[in-house]
Amino acid sequence: MTIAVDRDVFRLAKTFTISRGSRTEAHVLTVRIMRDDVIGCGECVPYARYGETVESVEAQILSLPCGISRQDLQSALPPGAARNAVDCALWDIEAKLSGRRVWELAGLPKPRPEVTAYTLSLDTPEAMLAQARDNAERPLLKIKLGTPDDMPRLEAVRKGAPKSQIIVDANEGWTAEIYADLAPHLQRLGVALVEQPLPAGEDDALMGVHRPVPLCADESCHDRDSLPELNGKYDMVNIKLDKTGGLTEALALKAAALQQSYQVMVGCMVGSSLAMAPAVLLAQGADYTDLDGPLLLAEDRGTPLIYDDAGVHPPQASLWG
Repeated sequence: MTIAVDRDVFRLAKTFTISRGSRTEAHVLTVRIMRDDVIGCGECVPYARYGETVESVEAQILSLPCGISRQDLQSALPPGAARNAVDCALWDIEAKLSGRRVWELAGLPKPRPEVTAYTLSLDTPEAMLAQARDNAERPLLKIKLGTPDDMPRLEAVRKGAPKSQIIVDANEGWTAEIYADLAPHLQRLGVALVEQPLPAGEDDALMGVHRPVPLCADESCHDRDSLPELNGKYDMVNIKLDKTGGLTEALALKAAALQQSYQVMVGCMVGSSLAMAPAVLLAQGADYTDLDGPLLLAEDRGTPLIYDDAGVHPPQASLWG
């Protein structure tokens, strides 16, 4: 078995902005594992917030011994982007070599389309009003906030998309005081949930706080080891493959979270259809799905995921799994 890594860049359809900054491209790593002329593929998005770079993640992947098993991989690399790409590539090649789909190998029900959120980039209230109007027919909108003056933005999006369900992602940009001030307005405007209002290292301030709108842990939740620290602060976890280190741990985290009475959201970094494909299996039956990465791109893989009124469809075998 051989492991190869490619650096790929996908142009975004327009500038994407969150509280930590803006980007115009998605820089990803594509892993290809070959055995007996069969190739399994996986994709990851190195994320600076977690101390990752394209170079560091590539080095982690290339440090692995040839022939590593998916089981051994779990301890060979820590949770993160590198393990994710390799884990998903190993699932893919196992499916191709066995002639079965990944959902069958994992003992999952046959997947169906899942309604996904569509993300509105952080911008001025006027620009976010325009974004909301342009996407008012979508059932679920996710809006990027995370500044001290977010109220006009929230009001603008609700005005522009009065019928859409709204979820808010603060990307660690608020303080406990800002959240307390906004909470009643979030409820008034029908916000369904708020992702990561406070920085991960400062979210003890949420302990015991009244939560009129459910709070979802994103940066505070990576894998199963994260769960004990969330109790009393969050109602939901956002599971992303690039945080868990692949589909293997993500499935285990989902099962553990549900057992502990957390709601589950399945999210993504900004990547191509190859990155989203395994997550579609994970998203089956989730409370919220946020797998709109390819919808934000100006270009995608040769066999992209299908998005339509039913949501994001499971991947074709020629893409992954």
